Amino acid sequence: MTDMGHQNFDRARAVDPGEADAPASREPKRSSSNAAQPIGVVLEIAGSGSQIALDIERLNECMADSDPSIALAGQVGSQIKIRVGKGWLLASVRNQRQDRRAGGIVANIDFLGEGDEEKLTGKIHSFRRGVTRYPVPGAMIYPATTNDLKQIYASDGRSAIQVGTVYPTKDIRAGMYVDAMLGKHFALLGSTGTGKSTSAALILHRICEAAPEGHILMIDPHGEYSAAFKQTGLILDVSNLQMPYWLMNFEEHCEVLLTSNGNERQVDADILAKCLLKARSKNRLAETIGKITVDSPIPYLLSDLSNEIQNEMGKLDKSTTSAPYMRIKNKLEELKADPRYQFMFSGMLVGDTMAEFIAKIFRMPSNGKPIAIIDVSGVPSDITSTVVAVLSRLVFDFAIWGREEKTRPILLVCEEAHRYVPNEKNADGSSVGRILSRIAKEGRKYGISLGLITQRPSDLAEGVLSQCGTIISMRLNNDRDQAFVKAAMPEGARGFLDSIPALRNRECIICGEGVAIPIRVAFDNVDEAKRPASEDPSFVELWNASGGEEDAVWRTVQRWRTQGQ
Repeated sequence: MTDMGHQNFDRARAVDPGEADAPASREPKRSSSNAAQPIGVVLEIAGSGSQIALDIERLNECMADSDPSIALAGQVGSQIKIRVGKGWLLASVRNQRQDRRAGGIVANIDFLGEGDEEKLTGKIHSFRRGVTRYPVPGAMIYPATTNDLKQIYASDGRSAIQVGTVYPTKDIRAGMYVDAMLGKHFALLGSTGTGKSTSAALILHRICEAAPEGHILMIDPHGEYSAAFKQTGLILDVSNLQMPYWLMNFEEHCEVLLTSNGNERQVDADILAKCLLKARSKNRLAETIGKITVDSPIPYLLSDLSNEIQNEMGKLDKSTTSAPYMRIKNKLEELKADPRYQFMFSGMLVGDTMAEFIAKIFRMPSNGKPIAIIDVSGVPSDITSTVVAVLSRLVFDFAIWGREEKTRPILLVCEEAHRYVPNEKNADGSSVGRILSRIAKEGRKYGISLGLITQRPSDLAEGVLSQCGTIISMRLNNDRDQAFVKAAMPEGARGFLDSIPALRNRECIICGEGVAIPIRVAFDNVDEAKRPASEDPSFVELWNASGGEEDAVWRTVQRWRTQGQ
């Protein structure tokens, strides 16, 4: 600590920080309490943060304090406060280093917000994010107490869900503002094994409890969440999804039916567009609507599409050989014959069930089950991304065409998001990446909220994570992932970000629109019946158990051969 800092610091220790400008009627605080004694001094001020000097002796004194917030005062990720006028400025400690010349500790801090001081108790109240008045070099640093943090983290009256406990306290509840979190999208990040799925289930359960008539659609690629939402959700998989093939637009038809590449693909696409439009035009709906396009969600018969391809192939004036027609026709016959595709490409799905299907998956009405879990683990891998694209596009198109109806907002949650919205290096040009990117950029204008869950944020498209107003980051072990998240997080969260590799399981850093200030949270435990089926197997326990292996192998082979039929 500098000589001038020492002088200011010693003077402040002798006089309570509030006594100089406090009214005569106010009783002075006990100078012996750690909260009333400074722990350091401001050295340098910058726009978003500043540099401070901390006294090692005072930090050691604070460590023995019974208040856990004071005990951590001055440490990386802890909160400290600085008097500015008649109020307090709250800041987070980003880093520390020893200053050997001055014999103290120099630290950088990030400003979080400011609050007024209650005249009688000295507590912070009316806390607000952002800084309007900065301290000057030489201002004293004080530890933030648990009572201070209670005022800061207290809900400001907006609808909030409680998901855990604020670190390092034992009793301050961590609340997230639902409207702010969903209104500007959110992302839940964390390496495999950190409790990400259970935490996602906890957040969704809390949202469902707060809004039992909500509309939530979750894409579940591994079938984990079915167990967690048996009571409060509708579980849909290949056995009962019954998604009509004709809901696909032309781009999605191309992904499923075209197998060629390069110049051949464009030829095939032109043929498919012509035949698909003719097949759609044969429906009575097309006659009543008038002009339709190849993208119009009009039911058509697969046999009509096949016949149109056959007819076009038989024409003498066609501009190409029969090979493109045969490629499309063979792929169509393959889809119709393969039982794995029956959930989508079945002759039974030709009826006009669009309104019923949308009402079912969007939970309108919710009937006490506000969440629909779409388990795509049984969907053949070659069309999984197309199925997700159709569901995501239905959300977006429904919101656009329903603007005059003032339809209720929809939350679309996408697990394993990096598979569907990959960065440029991993991009495969699929339609699902384009529609989810569009939802991320434009969805909130139409009442669509996007929730992304991933263990590889660095594999996500660069622009998508930056569109998420609230970021919930659990432990990330990969350096690239950590750097990617740091770049997407706001300035005031830097001190917390450095602790991301050191977070315990089921702990996270939450920052952004959904919380008053960046916080470190220990998530609540989830009831056994509400947990996803994502528990890690116990190798020792399972390998020590024996008996019934031959029967298990035989049953597995049977399911394998019948493809789960």
